[in-house]
Amino acid sequence: MHVPDWLDVDEQRQLVAACRGWATERAGFRAARLPNGGVMSVRTVCLGWHWHPYRYSRTIDDVDGSPVTPFPDWLAELGQRAVADAYAKPAPGYRPDIALINFYDEAAKMGLHQDKDERSLDPVVSLSLGDSCVFRFGNTENRSRPWDDVELCSGDLFVFGGASRLAYHGVPKTLPGTGNPDIGLPKGRLNITLRVSGLAASD
Repeated sequence: MHVPDWLDVDEQRQLVAACRGWATERAGFRAARLPNGGVMSVRTVCLGWHWHPYRYSRTIDDVDGSPVTPFPDWLAELGQRAVADAYAKPAPGYRPDIALINFYDEAAKMGLHQDKDERSLDPVVSLSLGDSCVFRFGNTENRSRPWDDVELCSGDLFVFGGASRLAYHGVPKTLPGTGNPDIGLPKGRLNITLRVSGLAASD
């Protein structure tokens, strides 16, 4: 479900400021290294659980081992509202506990992949801030066609769950200079994805 302009300018500005604060805590934004030795072009900071290919932990194991930044209650409430608005029905049981915040500069992209490192198949909530991007949303079987290319703009909401929860998706390109500087992000794109881990505190 794509909901354009879901966040107003004030809400976008508040989220950008929050992302800037999270980026200064602990390890901040980092480019994850893949098992094949490649380095992702997006830079990521995590809340609640730290993601590094391809697992979650409570500590930032691939940087300095410090504890991951806690996931705030207000962000969980925002995710619950997002799912309710996207599906036009209440979502009382939806309680995300992971946020992956990706920063894209003008050259960054994200290859087609599945979000399958969580134990829960509750919906994924995606919020866009700053420059627009081409978001490629594919099928659940492989990285090949069919897929749809959707332009996601600052303030847009995208939610996928149910039969589409494990669909391959990615960002083949960003569109530099398309963001609204009034939100406090003069260039680049921030993408906040909220997820339900399904993990126990002891994991």
